[in-house]
Amino acid sequence: MAYLCKPKSKSIHFKEGGMNKGYSKEDHYPGETTQALARRYKEILGLLGEDNEREGLQDTPERVAKAMQFLTQGYGQDPEAILKSAMFREDYKQMVIVKDIEIYSLCEHHMLPFFGKAHVAYIPNGHIVGLSKIPRVVDVFARRLQVQERLTTQIKECIQNVLHPLGVAVVIEAQHLCMSMRGVQKQNSVTTTSDFTGGFLNNPQTRMEFLRLIGSDLK
Repeated sequence: MAYLCKPKSKSIHFKEGGMNKGYSKEDHYPGETTQALARRYKEILGLLGEDNEREGLQDTPERVAKAMQFLTQGYGQDPEAILKSAMFREDYKQMVIVKDIEIYSLCEHHMLPFFGKAHVAYIPNGHIVGLSKIPRVVDVFARRLQVQERLTTQIKECIQNVLHPLGVAVVIEAQHLCMSMRGVQKQNSVTTTSDFTGGFLNNPQTRMEFLRLIGSDLK
């Protein structure tokens, strides 16, 4: 038996207090960092042969500076704290799956995007976690310079270390622009990575149930 959750939206804003016990998230861009990045992006545009002063590019360095801070905001967030903010005692020992979690990250080799979906499951061992926290943990690790292999393992290890469940399973399917818009230029290739602990690693039947459920379209 498995409890399956398919997130429909990522537009969740957390405020202090209540269930999250002091955890909050808000986007902000430090002025000094933004200005320093903008100066460098303006220089890069010039080195590429662009006219920094033309109308369409006048505000581009600052926009890119803010965008890069947003895309790498995971460096300033603690994924373990996110999980700990919504842990509850519950005697439920069946599979919990959150599937089709959108991911957007930057490849650390070329700083080009890769994007796709993550499927995460765990088998509780005395504690469950608020379902929205699993996509948030995925986002924290994705919003850093990454490789897909490490991203998969970091999500698994975070959930394992905090919840101490009977098993964790993570599968990520993603397309990499460093492969499709440059380099080998294979537009239709998809990379799949997986990592497992506990019952998902040691019990083939449990692992196959997880893989079957993430591949189905349950309503």
